Amino acid sequence: MAHADSKARVKPVIFGEVLFDCFPDGQTVLGGAPFNVAWHLQALGDAPCFISRVGDDSHAAKIMQAMEKWGMDVSGLQRDDMYPTGQVIVAIENGEPHYDIKSDVAYDFIEAAALPAFDQPGLLYHGTLALRNPASRRALDELLRRGDFSVFLDVNLRPPWWNETIVNECLQRARWAKLNEHELRVLSGGGDGVDAQANALRQASGLELLVVTQGEKGAVAYTGEGAVARVTPAPATQVVDTVGAGDAFTAVLLHGLLNDWPLQQSLDAAQRFASAVVGIRGAVPADDQFYRDNMPRIS
Repeated sequence: MAHADSKARVKPVIFGEVLFDCFPDGQTVLGGAPFNVAWHLQALGDAPCFISRVGDDSHAAKIMQAMEKWGMDVSGLQRDDMYPTGQVIVAIENGEPHYDIKSDVAYDFIEAAALPAFDQPGLLYHGTLALRNPASRRALDELLRRGDFSVFLDVNLRPPWWNETIVNECLQRARWAKLNEHELRVLSGGGDGVDAQANALRQASGLELLVVTQGEKGAVAYTGEGAVARVTPAPATQVVDTVGAGDAFTAVLLHGLLNDWPLQQSLDAAQRFASAVVGIRGAVPADDQFYRDNMPRIS
């Protein structure tokens, strides 16, 4: 998308939720897919603008402090004195985690009037969870109307917080998209295997690139030429915590698009970085050394 001499003119803009996962033992973990992606892009040197909304509470203060300490642009982080910062309540039942994604939280009410201005071409990343409320959908629509953006859609179908019509509209205006095998089956209506489903969905949506993640099997990328790139994790991958692995993968894909990396090399680098992230606890390392040790590069 951007050549080295024009990279400074392409701004990554990340739109969506930031929240805390709240565990039964009282532990809280900062996250939300868009926030995780923005965090990684900051460490990779891409200086993203993260657009979201937080409450007037202690969680918001922690988010602001973490972003400022990491050197992130906070101009797109709105404050809300009516709705609280987003939370996901994690319950453990029969040894399995269950997630209660709280609604009517600040990121549901991102305001179009409070959006920062963008006077240069940008790469806009957003997911689908933050679009569950009309207010944030209007803000995204206004952002797209105002700016010159190529859109990367990260599909994340979280029942009951998604609507097929809205997701399909998002696919139609995206240039690139990523989703997992289950989401592909749902949105493509099933069919004769992953390749057929992916090619049909990509063509119907007019996408330049569709990436399908397959968990431990890796990922496949589809363009107008079909399944053109595949990647699988190294067999020796040490898994400590899979939370945020997909966001790490996505961040490197975006980094590759910003720097015009060849598709296969982008996939390889994304898989290596995601494999490093599953080897640590949590989704977003707060240690510069982790990024120095695992900085995505192409060969």
